[in-house]
Amino acid sequence: MNRLKIFVAQNSTFIALLVLIAFFAAMNPRFFTLGNGQTILLQIAELGLIALPLAFLVMAGTLDLSVGSVASLAAVVSAMVMVGTGNVLLGFLAAIGVGLVAGALNGLLVAYFKLNALVITLGFLSVWGGLALFLTNGATITGFPEAFTSLGTMTFGPISLQIIVLALFTFGAWYLLNRMPLGRNVLAIGGNSRAAHLMGINVQRTQFLLFVLTSVAAGIAGVLLAAKLHSAPPTVGSGMEIQALTVVLLGGVALEGGSGRITGVIAGLLFVGVLRNGLV
Repeated sequence: MNRLKIFVAQNSTFIALLVLIAFFAAMNPRFFTLGNGQTILLQIAELGLIALPLAFLVMAGTLDLSVGSVASLAAVVSAMVMVGTGNVLLGFLAAIGVGLVAGALNGLLVAYFKLNALVITLGFLSVWGGLALFLTNGATITGFPEAFTSLGTMTFGPISLQIIVLALFTFGAWYLLNRMPLGRNVLAIGGNSRAAHLMGINVQRTQFLLFVLTSVAAGIAGVLLAAKLHSAPPTVGSGMEIQALTVVLLGGVALEGGSGRITGVIAGLLFVGVLRNGLV
């Protein structure tokens, strides 16, 4: 009985996901099809790109609530660069640059200056979102090069590009957490940052790196959203920070840090995707 309780507690999101799938499949036979499964994955791909690195931040005992606005600003800046130059690669580099700057500022203020992560990232949520609106005067940017808009519908066989990118991010996150020293360091910092420091772990550098990785991932997600929409609204990433945090917490990552699994985060992501799709 105790083993059953432990199993249910550790896999509650997976169990809830299976129940939800069974319910919607019973309600509508079109739900449980390969095509609809691909649709669900395509709908949650960009959210997953943000949620996976955000999970590392939460495991390390901190968080970033500015990622939605970073995605919006990255989409806008990359769109302006691509429309102005016609160069898709420069647009992607611009989006990554936005993520690097945003993540470095968050990491510097939170990890090194010891400011409150909630206050700082909520502040930058408004800053980056306001900057995206300022740069566009609130207008949606269109007129991308065809090479970029084709990314939104690109497939490799039956699998969309966004799904492949999500799969690569998932494997990378799992490998970092379970096979690399960074994963052990993240969990140690989240469990007890003082003890982690005494063990020789560079707490500040690790947290700084996590903020940068999270913002860069948000920037990439913003560009992929723009490719999918064939446009870059200045609010394209609005609300994604709350959605991503919801996915992380649904996936069993402790808000106080120190524990979590990538498989759980993916289960939380799928739960959100299945719920959205099934309700429609």
